[in-house]
Amino acid sequence: MKGVRAQHQSTADPVKMAMSYAQETANPMRLAKALRRLHDDPFRNDNENDNSADEEAEEGKEKLSEEEEEEKVLVKEEMARKQKLIDNGLAEMSMRRACFCVDIKRKSLSRPGEKPFCRFDNAAMVSEAMVRLGADVVFVNVDYMAYGGDISELKSSMTAVRKASKTAAVVMKDIVVDEIQLGLAKEAGCDGILLIASVLGPALDNFLDLATTIGLETIVECHTRNEVQRALDAMATNILVSNYDRISQQYHPEQAIKLAGLFPGSGGPIICLAGGGIETPDQMKRHLAVGYDGVVVGKAVMGSAKAPEFIRVVRDRSLLPAELSQWGLEDVEFDLDGNPMPGPKSDIPNPYDDDVYQ
Repeated sequence: MKGVRAQHQSTADPVKMAMSYAQETANPMRLAKALRRLHDDPFRNDNENDNSADEEAEEGKEKLSEEEEEEKVLVKEEMARKQKLIDNGLAEMSMRRACFCVDIKRKSLSRPGEKPFCRFDNAAMVSEAMVRLGADVVFVNVDYMAYGGDISELKSSMTAVRKASKTAAVVMKDIVVDEIQLGLAKEAGCDGILLIASVLGPALDNFLDLATTIGLETIVECHTRNEVQRALDAMATNILVSNYDRISQQYHPEQAIKLAGLFPGSGGPIICLAGGGIETPDQMKRHLAVGYDGVVVGKAVMGSAKAPEFIRVVRDRSLLPAELSQWGLEDVEFDLDGNPMPGPKSDIPNPYDDDVYQ
């Protein structure tokens, strides 16, 4: 980090400028929108195509573009789904739509000593491919020693993702220990940055405040109950519960499931994600069933022909409200039309078990 700081000392340096004053972003809260849990704001207009309707009215007989036609079709389909829910007696329920986050990396810090499990030359092409398959958020790793990536890949991935989707978000993933890293993320144009609670400790509040000041969204990675509570007390709005303990470097496959009850229910401002060692569709379903808003998957989809299947498992279904996640209704799932569908969700730990928390 001393070398990075030395490269960005000039007051005209874009990274230094990003750290010096608050910047207005072209698409505020893009990450929260991509996670599909953005709370209602009466002063906010989330329809990216609102201006197109006014232009169409002024131009009169001008034909609709293909994008506008597709949007109208999607609106009709969404109205049909809502009607289906009403017909099934679910009109008063706030059904959830899960999000899929892909972790673009060649190797993993959680598997020290292992050879790279995925070899690719262009992270931007991988990011674009995942977004076109339906991924909502792309984590781009910039630590070469830990994940096999670098900051230049973040910038190229940003460009590729923006071309592929208007709504997908890009998150810079790094072992953040210095404020200048927030400036690097902002200068690269990404939407958010990952902060690890166990790494930052008491400095977490300062990093959250600084990220907010420069217009950068954050995701706070936690592992233990105390870390989750610490993130909530610091008013973090996006929390990732990882099954991987970065301190002991061990996996606890049920950790995220055991901590699911700590978050507010559907419609609240807290977006909760689960990650770490999630490698099968059944594991993804279990984490979503207990109330998580999305999953973060890395090794299981990197270089795998099953990547489209993984994404469909998350995207092609509706979920019961998070308030019902502890009611023993884990076997109840719905497709996008509101029809009940089977789901192999069993052996989910009871929140009152003696070993529920680490």
